[in-house]
Amino acid sequence: MKPVAIHIGLRRVVDDSYDILIGIPLARAIEDIVRISGGGKAFVITDSNVARRYARAVDRSLRVRGKRCRILVVPPGEESKSRGIKARLENFLLSAGAGRDSMIIALGGGMVGDLAGFVAATLFRGVPYVQIPTTLIAQVDSSVGGKVAVDHPLGKNLLGAFYQPKRVYIDRAFLRTLPPREIRNGIAEIVKYAAILDRRLFSVLESSSTGDAARNSASILNIIKRCCILKKSVVEEDEREADRRRILNFGHTIGHALESLSRYRISHGEAVARGMVAEAMIAAGLGMISKNEVARLERLLRIYGLPTDIPAHVNLNRLFNMTRRDKKARGGVVEYTLLEKIGKGVTGVRLSPSRARSLFRAGLSKRPR
Repeated sequence: MKPVAIHIGLRRVVDDSYDILIGIPLARAIEDIVRISGGGKAFVITDSNVARRYARAVDRSLRVRGKRCRILVVPPGEESKSRGIKARLENFLLSAGAGRDSMIIALGGGMVGDLAGFVAATLFRGVPYVQIPTTLIAQVDSSVGGKVAVDHPLGKNLLGAFYQPKRVYIDRAFLRTLPPREIRNGIAEIVKYAAILDRRLFSVLESSSTGDAARNSASILNIIKRCCILKKSVVEEDEREADRRRILNFGHTIGHALESLSRYRISHGEAVARGMVAEAMIAAGLGMISKNEVARLERLLRIYGLPTDIPAHVNLNRLFNMTRRDKKARGGVVEYTLLEKIGKGVTGVRLSPSRARSLFRAGLSKRPR
């Protein structure tokens, strides 16, 4: 597949438009970064797992092309998406002579992209940055759309901004080095897009037999492209999540609460998979979808080795009370994105934690064993 450019057009206040370049090798991405970044320094923010594989090559490629470069490495894992790590990065950047003409390069998965993007958004009130996502979940979702953030002890992504990158570079070669769990994490977000926006994609996913085949399959680029097109259509309509963009939160209200309660031992994709099934059960309890559609969603997630149950040790009162801290909650009432049918989600379903918990418990009691 030849490289494909998907243009995100955002011109309502200032021109924040940019391209997602899909299928572009890392070396060509570096060439393009040098071309668009001007004469300032480049600062690569990455984690230690990614740095071991790619940091030296990126550093050498930038320097060969005359770009001054520093590599900033953080520990892997969601725990690094914190105010403390952000402050350490900012201290380094300021002491290393970063300026408004500097370019920040986010090289890594969703944690790195969120963290580096938030640093870029606040340093000197905004410096340019680009995303080079190295995980499937980042390639299909988190690198696109300009949501950047760090976590807070009270919840996930509670401190952040909307700040768009200058480019997103997607290279399938990164996926070959991912462990199966990381592939599954990305597939959870792909299933989310299919469930809320694309019935045909849902059927395509059902026809596959194993998620691990995505690692070496040329078709994965087509799936990545489709997810990026779906997100483009949503973000162009509603960049700052005032309305339409909330459709992308399916599975995330309960999923984020579950992540936080587990102290991020449950990965994002696994939490979203569990959250999607739980929220589908709530929708069924409201009469929005049938039990057969809930079962179809659950069956698809299991095809790809994703968990679908809320762990037995999780206290449901704590879980649903945690959803009050969701960014969309108002006055203690949580706004859910739920399914109307496979391929169509709806936003703005307002439920108190106790009502959502009751609907979920009712769904559990009626679940086939």
